[in-house]
Amino acid sequence: MNIRIITSPITRSEALEIGQEFYTEMVKGVVDINKKIIALGGEYHMDANVVLIEKGCSQGDIWGFNIYPNRSHDDWIEYTSLINIRPTAHNRTMTVQDKNICEAMKKIIEELII
Repeated sequence: MNIRIITSPITRSEALEIGQEFYTEMVKGVVDINKKIIALGGEYHMDANVVLIEKGCSQGDIWGFNIYPNRSHDDWIEYTSLINIRPTAHNRTMTVQDKNICEAMKKIIEELII
């Protein structure tokens, strides 16, 4: 399985290549909003989640997303993943509810996938 930790910028084309193992237009990913890194790839968000946990990230800082690199800049990120269901963090759905977390995610994703 091709999971790649992204700590310096890659292109959208490179991101799409990472997702090709399982999807044609989408790439699953997770972002650590504290360490400001992302992991891309895998069939499920949990695949990338496990990789970040193994690298010392904290589950409370990791949130899942999907990107569609060929879409317009306003429509290419979805803040949806099963790993986002966290009642204790007041997130009871697969979609990230906290706008501050979404903004932090977006900033990191847009800095690392150009």
